[in-house]
Amino acid sequence: MLKTDTRATLERRRADVAKMFDHVAHRYDLMNDLLSLGQDRAWRSATVAAVAPQPGERILDLAAGTGTSSLPFAQAGATVIPADLSFGMLSTGRGKHPGLPFVNADALALPFADDAFDAVTISFGLRNVEHTSAALTELLRVTRPGGRLVICEFSTPAWPPLRPAYNLYLRHVLPRMASLASSNPAAYDYLGESILAWPAQQALADLMHQAGWRSVGWKNLSAGIVALHRARA
Repeated sequence: MLKTDTRATLERRRADVAKMFDHVAHRYDLMNDLLSLGQDRAWRSATVAAVAPQPGERILDLAAGTGTSSLPFAQAGATVIPADLSFGMLSTGRGKHPGLPFVNADALALPFADDAFDAVTISFGLRNVEHTSAALTELLRVTRPGGRLVICEFSTPAWPPLRPAYNLYLRHVLPRMASLASSNPAAYDYLGESILAWPAQQALADLMHQAGWRSVGWKNLSAGIVALHRARA
């Protein structure tokens, strides 16, 4: 039954994805740290540096989960809105960070006005949205002209000899580790499969261009296992 549910979520249906994240919310941050071998902290720091939050700016942190990614923006003096589709994530986040204004939001129909934000960012969430191009267009709608987009997402290792080992990790090692540490190992089967199905760096940049974003570029992190894409509205 779990395997069937996982295969369904690979199609990224919103209700399935939200339910899956509801089930892992209470151990989400711990599992991120464990399965990334601690690299998730460096990835978050690189994302904050790329956004370059300024005091008084309005920043949307979409797919914010428990708010761990949002806190540095608030600490920099920006007004950050942590938004997520999963009510389980939002509930866990409010318990951890009661000062953050969590909002339930669908990436395909954001509950914000046009040009509402100086910067928008999404970390490890765009891959889970039902329609990638539509989400990129919606993020552009809520970003003011000249505003910034930063996407932190798993990608394709830049060094070809690394790719077989990385694929082996995603297909076999990661699920095994998750089965020992997670309350919902099937969610991490989906994680590996969704990463392998995700477009490489240039392909995602092309989708951003097509959605109307300008000055699109990217920086590889951890040899391209993760890529940080940036653009302007």
